[in-house]
Amino acid sequence: MYKNVIVVGAGGHAKVIADIVRKSGDNLIGFLDDHKEPGSAFFDGFILGDTESYGEYPDAQFIIAIGNNAIRETISKKMGDVSFYTAIHPTAVIGEGVTIGEGSAVMANAVINADAAIGAHCIINTASVVEHDGKLASFVHVSPGAALAGTVSLGERAHIGIGAKIIQNLEICADVLVGAGGVVTTSITEPGTYVGVPVRKVK
Repeated sequence: MYKNVIVVGAGGHAKVIADIVRKSGDNLIGFLDDHKEPGSAFFDGFILGDTESYGEYPDAQFIIAIGNNAIRETISKKMGDVSFYTAIHPTAVIGEGVTIGEGSAVMANAVINADAAIGAHCIINTASVVEHDGKLASFVHVSPGAALAGTVSLGERAHIGIGAKIIQNLEICADVLVGAGGVVTTSITEPGTYVGVPVRKVK
């Protein structure tokens, strides 16, 4: 049976999520956004209200389509015990034994291989790779084209930039940003921004 879905956020990321909802055969009810006028049109849908309006739709499922990890976390906690929708594009490859937490999104042509565990409200973006036995905490974002080799662990709110690479068996702590194209060759134990090949922390 199809699901009735409301997308929280109305920016570019929300368009991608809405497209996945439709391609999955589910029903897009509309969008909640704090910066757009209720009733206005957006991406073949409508703005239903602001993010405080979620209580008006007790039978819907929600997905937070906001790329900023910290904001996604804040909104998810504000919304409490609503039913969250998990968006998986039909072209994504999901291996045996993979678990994906509520509210997460797996985009087109992404690959999550055997026995990987994805937390809640994560983004596994277009054509990214999470190899076997990867462990991603909640509110992580793996950007388009990024690749995590086998048995990589990411802490909460880690953000792996577009095209970045992490070699096997490494641990990345919470609140780390790996810049676009960065290559991670050793575990990271201190929050911050890391760039380069191999990455170094930006002071």
